[in-house]
Amino acid sequence: MRDELLAAEKVKAIEWRDGTLFLLDQRVLPREETWLAYDSATGVAEAIRSMVVRGAPAIGIAAAFGVVLGARARLAEGGDWRAALEEDFKVLAESRPTAVNLFWALDRMRERLQRLKEGENTLAALEAEAVGIFDSDREANLTMAQLGMELIRKHQAAPQKLLTHCNTGALATGGFGTALGVIRAAHLAGLVERVFADETRPWLQGSRLTAWELAGEGVPVSLNADSAAAHLMKTEGITWVIVGADRITANGDVANKIGTYQLAVNAMHHGVRFMVVAPSSTIDMNLEDGEDIPIEERDGCELLDVGGQRIAADVHAVNPVFDVTPADLIDAIVTEKGVVERPDAAKMAQLMCRKRLH
Repeated sequence: MRDELLAAEKVKAIEWRDGTLFLLDQRVLPREETWLAYDSATGVAEAIRSMVVRGAPAIGIAAAFGVVLGARARLAEGGDWRAALEEDFKVLAESRPTAVNLFWALDRMRERLQRLKEGENTLAALEAEAVGIFDSDREANLTMAQLGMELIRKHQAAPQKLLTHCNTGALATGGFGTALGVIRAAHLAGLVERVFADETRPWLQGSRLTAWELAGEGVPVSLNADSAAAHLMKTEGITWVIVGADRITANGDVANKIGTYQLAVNAMHHGVRFMVVAPSSTIDMNLEDGEDIPIEERDGCELLDVGGQRIAADVHAVNPVFDVTPADLIDAIVTEKGVVERPDAAKMAQLMCRKRLH
């Protein structure tokens, strides 16, 4: 399966080349495929904040390279470059509050700084760490794709109808995807009859990004309004809802794109299994449960305007962009360390003690 996924790879969103970070601008897909170049930590932070790059793993990868760019500039300035670099760490950390992969990647970069040996090339060491984060995410996705596909096949070894929310593909990660990686693997294994993709308001990641990725690989996909999901579960024989995650707490609660919680409630009612796919870097064992997760709320104009033109009444808009799905609504959490079915605090702690699967 790994070789099949590698052979089918068509999409990437991040490229590190000649000391410059290139990001595919996801704000203008699928109309345009525009790559933007970044050579500073503040530029990368703004790219994260403004949604040029999005998806928890991709945000973490971009931030890691942002540290490399910041270190290069601070070293060139001279003086106390380590203290100055802390400002770049702060700017990057403040770019998005919910996705824990961002903070995990920054912690790894800071730890690598602390392990520098006398005479070691600082930039080379930091670049190698960032590249390692990038490559590790791609490998984790390949492992999760296999594990998630096997879980689907265990319950029904026939073509099925799946539903997904937001974008969790190559555009949101270092490659292949988390939830979408599982769907890709299931398609290659002959387990997919059709994928239903929620449009995912207000940024329309489902209609602009997920549908684009799946259609480009020949996966049968139908787009639907978010509010049609319960009806489709009732009428279409959907067997799995498969989503990603931006943060998972110690008890298995999951923060993901707004609308995920109501999908889980509807899935439970209709007897549809609910799978969360995310690397172990998304698991925050420092938070006991989902009540502790900071939920980002973005500008209400994202709801009131479309393409820069006002379409709504002149009212106040509430725009939380994540919600929390309780662990007791989740059938399985799939990570590169293994699968946790019916997650709880004890099972999550046991998972985090495991070594990574290969």
